[in-house]
Amino acid sequence: MKPPTLARLHPGVCLAVALAAGAGSILRAADSALHFRSGPKQTALVELFTSEGCSSCPPAEAWLNRLGARPGLWTEFVPVALHVNYWDHLGWRDPWAAREFTVRQRTYAAAWNSRTIYTPGLVLNGQEWRTWARDDAVPSATAANAGRLSAQSADGRSWQIEFTPPAPGGNVEVHIALLSRGVASDVRAGENRGRRLKHDFVALGLTTQPMVPAGGLFRAEVSLPPEHASPGGGRAIAVWVTPAGQLAPLQALGGELPPAGL
Repeated sequence: MKPPTLARLHPGVCLAVALAAGAGSILRAADSALHFRSGPKQTALVELFTSEGCSSCPPAEAWLNRLGARPGLWTEFVPVALHVNYWDHLGWRDPWAAREFTVRQRTYAAAWNSRTIYTPGLVLNGQEWRTWARDDAVPSATAANAGRLSAQSADGRSWQIEFTPPAPGGNVEVHIALLSRGVASDVRAGENRGRRLKHDFVALGLTTQPMVPAGGLFRAEVSLPPEHASPGGGRAIAVWVTPAGQLAPLQALGGELPPAGL
């Protein structure tokens, strides 16, 4: 695909025009294993597509950062910041950006029959969310019985995932993102030159794989790739499940992880 042509919608949005391509809780066992569980009510997944190369993104990032102080964090909503790489040519290479996040945003655009991708772009439960700045809080997910999701790990890298759907259905995929919390970056070039940008819930990668049906539930064992350094920040995990090949989540969970090496 040709690189996107760049344009502006209005002062609050950076836009790239392109053909679209195609209730958590934590238990700690005596052996320090991590065990996160959702309730039956659907936990909302909030995705922010953002970039350090976009001058319109800091207000959206500040909004997402404030979710960290909300009482519903991990139990009612799971935030994930996905840094895209299509603004890197403007003079500043976003250290958190990854092509896979740009591809994910383009996949959303294709699902919405849209020819555009832009930052900041918010997605709520797989749907474009343009009114986020006017909403006082994350809207509650509507499914009262979305199934139960759990994630367990002894070391924070290898995870055993189980999902019990509310009713029999088709195949399911699990998606896991390791998140960096409370990090900052001093931008030395580009649209945000001279600014110190503060980030939260930054995805360090996204792993997707099919789940295996097992007597009324689905299971998967997922090994996360090695993370790159995130000095000064904490760590968290975000997990969600979708119907195979689809984007909208069935259920989600998340939670804090101990510092790396502990």
